[in-house]
Amino acid sequence: MTEHTIIENYQRVMADIAAEATRCQRSPDSVQLLAVTKTHAIDKIRQAYEAGARDFGENYLQEALVKIEQLADEDHPMKDVRWHFIGPVQSNKTRDIAAAFDWLHSVDRLKIARRLSEQRPDSMPALNICLQVNLSDETSKSGVALHEVGALCEAIAPLPRLHLRGLMAIPAPTDNYEAQRAVFRPLSDLFRELQARYDQFDTLSIGMSADYKAAIAEGATIIRVGSAIFGARNR
Repeated sequence: MTEHTIIENYQRVMADIAAEATRCQRSPDSVQLLAVTKTHAIDKIRQAYEAGARDFGENYLQEALVKIEQLADEDHPMKDVRWHFIGPVQSNKTRDIAAAFDWLHSVDRLKIARRLSEQRPDSMPALNICLQVNLSDETSKSGVALHEVGALCEAIAPLPRLHLRGLMAIPAPTDNYEAQRAVFRPLSDLFRELQARYDQFDTLSIGMSADYKAAIAEGATIIRVGSAIFGARNR
């Protein structure tokens, strides 16, 4: 995919966000685009940056750490970006995630949150985190059950050096717009309920390339888009 195409794709997705938000009587600025760059090369990330992207999401830790280091060391480093980790988190990954990322979208256990809290460097701002919810009860996916979210929030919210911002989910795929909305709706309802309980709760990270319009209609504040910007992943 050429640089021109990546820029055009990014601009098209941004236009789609604005149109869908306006249709839903929301401000386009209330929806943030997270460019998902897993498996994509450094040059593609820089092209998206030149198109206006400032938030980048990675799933694979070692790949992400290499990219973060390389992009910081170049002659024209991307200093004003925010790195989001959106993949599953094992205990042996927490120290590197705590030291390298601005956001983590996939916390699903108190043990992981405690390790992140202990390992976040004092010199860095609090790590922004979202709790990952398993909406479709898929055994192949990480995430806490919907009915367990409230208790996990209560346990995590007081931890130092963490900033509990909201919820994230990756539902089972479907091409039907109304079915997509129906899957997102219980999480959206819970998100609004928790917003009344936690002042800092402002992030609903739902929607990807195939369903981000439905996600915006259900209140998404962050949509995570990869293939619609960068093309098919390099496996």
